[in-house]
Amino acid sequence: MTQPTRMPVVFFGHGSPMNTVESNRHTQAWHALGASLPRPRAILSVSAHWYIEGAAVTAMQTPPTIHDFFGFPQALFDVEYPAPGDPALAARVRELLAPVDIALDETWGLDHGTWSVLVHAYPQADIPVVQLSIDATKPAAWHYELGQRLAPLRDEGVLIIGSGDVVHNLRTLRWGENAAPYDWALCFNEWARERIEAGDHAPLVAFEAQGADARASIPTPEHYLPLLYVLGAQQAGDPVWFATDGIELGSISMLTCVIGQAAGKMSGQTGSLQ
Repeated sequence: MTQPTRMPVVFFGHGSPMNTVESNRHTQAWHALGASLPRPRAILSVSAHWYIEGAAVTAMQTPPTIHDFFGFPQALFDVEYPAPGDPALAARVRELLAPVDIALDETWGLDHGTWSVLVHAYPQADIPVVQLSIDATKPAAWHYELGQRLAPLRDEGVLIIGSGDVVHNLRTLRWGENAAPYDWALCFNEWARERIEAGDHAPLVAFEAQGADARASIPTPEHYLPLLYVLGAQQAGDPVWFATDGIELGSISMLTCVIGQAAGKMSGQTGSLQ
């Protein structure tokens, strides 16, 4: 009997919601990535935008598209991502994470952290998608451990994704298409990239020890924590590469990393994209 393909895991630096309706080097990289990966039977997403007190997983058959933002053009509010849900996968997530009490949620759906990247990676919206919340009451190491416990899903045809930003400081945004990145944003992004590439996870979990650069880059942790779920699901020998990277608006990292599939399998690419 043929062994199923072990799915990779992906962290998407999703940036502005406007990436949903724009074509740029980041969204083009997401599209190429989705086309190159083995087709998953389902997707489990950990999004920065479901950051609550407690742990929950969406368990409905038809998750709604949540427009969890304001002040953007109507075209963004018109976007729908009608992917089906997967209650059986929700139950499996609950099983893997026991004894953590994971609520089976029927009220949330898919927020823009999930659909703003999937609309490019899987535009047909024909793959079931389940979201796992981020428990705001727990420390970084707890989230990394949950990622480790979710790793068996990779051998069950499930693509685990995290969606956030390694650097995410809305208070310091610089507006303009070619806004210069802050030095601290560049330094922290490069530090994180080097640690990810080396498989050196302990410093990434203890990110606050990086001092001023970390405090400026991660004033609140919700956009960083999805990365720890992805790193936790990494297995020995997994290749690591970066589908796209860069600092937008001065203080938003677009770093997207792929773990578990070589870059050379992606549309002829042989190395990291910038």
